[in-house]
Amino acid sequence: MPLVIPDETLRAAGMKEGEAKVEIACRWFDEGRLAIGHAACLAGMSKAEFERELERRDIPRYRYTEEMLDHDVDVLKKLGRW
Repeated sequence: MPLVIPDETLRAAGMKEGEAKVEIACRWFDEGRLAIGHAACLAGMSKAEFERELERRDIPRYRYTEEMLDHDVDVLKKLGRW
């Protein structure tokens, strides 16, 4: 289903259609709603271009959560390396 943003809304936001797509893609990626590939597609960019845009906006490409750390520590303990 296409997302239609009225021209009037874009003008009020001071954005062009492409800018709005990038803004939405970055926001949704940052919130964890979209994977990087889907976000890049929404933004109309290659994955590499989108990664550069994330870097420009100081949005981390990867998030290492506390749960991931706990899992990694458990694995290291099982391997006898902790």
